[in-house]
Amino acid sequence: MRVDLVLANWHLFANGVWITLQLTFLALAIGFCIGLPFGLARARRVPYLSPAINAYVYLFRGTPLLVQTFLIYYGLSQFEWIRDGWAWIYLRSAWWCALIAFSLNSGAYATEIIRGAIQSVPKGDLDAARALGLRPLFVNALILIPVALRRALPQYGNEVVFMLHGSAVASVITLQDILGAGRTLNAKFYLAYEGFVTAALLYMAITFVLVAIFRGLERRYLGHLDLSH
Repeated sequence: MRVDLVLANWHLFANGVWITLQLTFLALAIGFCIGLPFGLARARRVPYLSPAINAYVYLFRGTPLLVQTFLIYYGLSQFEWIRDGWAWIYLRSAWWCALIAFSLNSGAYATEIIRGAIQSVPKGDLDAARALGLRPLFVNALILIPVALRRALPQYGNEVVFMLHGSAVASVITLQDILGAGRTLNAKFYLAYEGFVTAALLYMAITFVLVAIFRGLERRYLGHLDLSH
């Protein structure tokens, strides 16, 4: 393995890591902002709103992230009214198209994670809050949502890792993320696998850190619960 070429082009992978982390964490943040109200609405079965959210969740969970990215990056550009509109400033950029696709995809998964977590909150906790005279808004803000988010940690940790790995899709629409950096290195020096091995090691290192963070959060916030049953 040509380690010397990898080290000589470290800046290529450093930039790739930066782009990957940007897309991953921005998409997760936006997806969480989508998933929290949508998950609450789904758990409460809000009339009219819940079926629409269910359709959105099914659409983005039922199709591959790669297809979603292609439809946004290549598909929307086929409409002249989009190219002539204000949104084209962003939709002509591969970075923005990737962020939109990743955010909508993450939002769909976050919706289901949060919905399940909300429905798993013991009814007694909510009854106790109501017995203290708390209004529904405060019951949700102080009891329901915090408890649900704690219970969602294991599943949401998986979503973070999946989003990190899914971000490799960005490389197929010209972005120089981690995988894109590996492909560029291989193409530039006619290498077979050095770029891919380096990319894999970087993904593994980032995943190790993320998993360690979520394991720590689970020990702190879920240590008093027995979730094995």
